[in-house]
Amino acid sequence: MKTIYLGVEGMTLGNLIAIARHGNQAQLTADAEKQIKKSRHLIERWVQEERKIYGITTGFGALSDVSISKSDTRQLQKNILMSHAAGVGRPFDEETVRAILALRIKDLAKGHSGIKLSTVQQLVALLNWGVCPLIPEKGSVGASGDLAPLAHLALVLIGLGEALYKSQRLTGRQALNKCGLKPLQLEAGEGLALVNGTQVMTAIGGLAVYDAGLLAKLTDMAAAMSLEVLMGSRTEFDPNIHQVRPHPGQAAAADNMARMTQNSEIITSHEDCSRVQDAYTLRCSPQVHGATRDAIRYCLGVIETEMNSATNNPLIFPDADTFLLGGNFHGQPVALAMDFLAMAVAELADISERRIERLVNPKLSGLPAFLVDDGGLNSGFMLVQYTAAALVSENKVLCHPASIDSIPTSANKEDHVSMGTICARKCREIVRNTENVIAIELLCAAQALDLFTNMKPGEGTLAVYRVIRKAVPHLEKDRILSTDIAAVKQLMRSGKILSAVEKKVGDLQ
Repeated sequence: MKTIYLGVEGMTLGNLIAIARHGNQAQLTADAEKQIKKSRHLIERWVQEERKIYGITTGFGALSDVSISKSDTRQLQKNILMSHAAGVGRPFDEETVRAILALRIKDLAKGHSGIKLSTVQQLVALLNWGVCPLIPEKGSVGASGDLAPLAHLALVLIGLGEALYKSQRLTGRQALNKCGLKPLQLEAGEGLALVNGTQVMTAIGGLAVYDAGLLAKLTDMAAAMSLEVLMGSRTEFDPNIHQVRPHPGQAAAADNMARMTQNSEIITSHEDCSRVQDAYTLRCSPQVHGATRDAIRYCLGVIETEMNSATNNPLIFPDADTFLLGGNFHGQPVALAMDFLAMAVAELADISERRIERLVNPKLSGLPAFLVDDGGLNSGFMLVQYTAAALVSENKVLCHPASIDSIPTSANKEDHVSMGTICARKCREIVRNTENVIAIELLCAAQALDLFTNMKPGEGTLAVYRVIRKAVPHLEKDRILSTDIAAVKQLMRSGKILSAVEKKVGDLQ
């Protein structure tokens, strides 16, 4: 498995996914190690000179005017981790924690924090050994960094807190012992360097952006299948339409769906029918899906910029022999992007649910009621539309922007905060809800496609159908449908559907 090198620049979302989701190991670059050492040398010199530096020789937040003696420096670092570890709620899942660890290492690798190289190397060791610090989901306001969750992460470095290791819940000290590591003794400034940053919101956001990108392609597939079985037209995918309104996402979605339905005998069979135009959920699908695509592209840019940023305070500039106090820990860029992405992905679920309704409603589809024979005795796919409707409604509540809220903290010293981590967590939940809605549409569209026994579907839609039917049989009579939804969702997440389609029609945009 390829090692991902974390250095001063150059981390991509693909790198983050490889580490977080696929278990790739990480390693500091030689340049990063050099920069970390240079900054640390300055910190040690300034402490000896008894210079007054925020968070290094002073207290934190509203206590920044309190000077700390050299003899209390070590205790200060331990105290900030313990006092700031005030999170509540369920712990983050393992892939999110691995993403947080990777991004914390990446930030420190830029060499602007003043932390010791051995401390960063211990973070790398935790990641590579598969130690998963237990980090409660709630408690960050998204300014001064993700203080509470990052404190929970850092506790394990000094043998405190808790962690999972090979599915065992252990104390921090026990987890270190299992890996042959010893608890660290943090020196001046290291506690603050470990908790100051936007890595929690960026980790959650990065995973959400990646999944949203995959979901955009799957939504095009679902829409193409629905259009086909609802006897829709391919006219709406004509490139001439999209050239005169040149939003890139719109053109990409139209091209994807055109290729999905290429050589469809079903669509060809009704080219001369009396219907003038398709319903908006079919005809406007490139425009709606495309707008979401453009939003995802924007949010990807924000996330990758943040992944490669230094978000500590103070920031050490060793080449200039100085430090600067600023606000790079403020999560506003990520917060706004996550609220935007939440709305954009929710729209994929919104339009998909309306297509699901058209599929199961005989007055709109011309197909058997709820896509099943012997209706009445069998309810068929009646209730999956309820589930989709419930998820869409929940998404609408979750789309309320958290980034417009701010509650002052630290005795009003920190008087505007981003709520960026809440934005990211809400967005992640919307992505998960939308995955289920798209899974339901694919399930219904596959069931409807079973009715077209004498005509071939498009090349791409047939590929989707075949993958689904290998895992989920045709619904002859009522059965438990949550199992079917979960099976399709697994096919989506695993990449099996996307891979099968792209083998037939080429890479989707």
